[in-house]
Amino acid sequence: TLLFWGAGAAVDGTEFDWFENEAGTLVSWDGYAWAGGDDLKFRLEAEGEAFDGNVESSELRALVSWNIADFWDFQAGVRHDFEPEGLTWAAIGFQGLAPHFFETEARLFVSEKADVAFRFEQTYDLLLTQRLIAQPHIELNAYAQDIGELGIGAGIADVEAGLQLRYEFTRKFAPYADLVYERKLGETSLIARSLGEDPEAVTLRLGLRIRL
Repeated sequence: TLLFWGAGAAVDGTEFDWFENEAGTLVSWDGYAWAGGDDLKFRLEAEGEAFDGNVESSELRALVSWNIADFWDFQAGVRHDFEPEGLTWAAIGFQGLAPHFFETEARLFVSEKADVAFRFEQTYDLLLTQRLIAQPHIELNAYAQDIGELGIGAGIADVEAGLQLRYEFTRKFAPYADLVYERKLGETSLIARSLGEDPEAVTLRLGLRIRL
């Protein structure tokens, strides 16, 4: 069996007061690495955000990925949140290419405290030229119960939608601009307002995507 590997990362930043009243610098990152064959892979993923140098969210996922159909993998493993609170989750889900070439991730998480969360992500690459690519993207998070220490209410907690425009000098190197809208919903929105936080934000992020 042939062994392959791959890795990649995207890092971007924004000045929050471009669109928002609150001033500060937001930096976000999203990286991955995998090794394995056509049928079985081991995958590491990391993502997070820091505002003015303070890490507000950070998580690491370790997943085993089994190919179960053309363009679809079933995944199982663990996720550990370093911020905003140290918490470990069991994870299962699917990753693949939905009809019409929508890249899709759907994952269910169960924490060490028996909290249940669901995350859905979808992206689509629209080639404007061979190098210039527009990528609409959306992420949704939902929870089966209130998680008071995280300021989360039961139900659909938040949604993030955006449009990224990137220029691929090569498949391995692509700077981008990403216009992102974030909105807390339902009970989570009410909790944010009670804490004096704005439940929605719009940011324009400038970043770089690298693949190995």
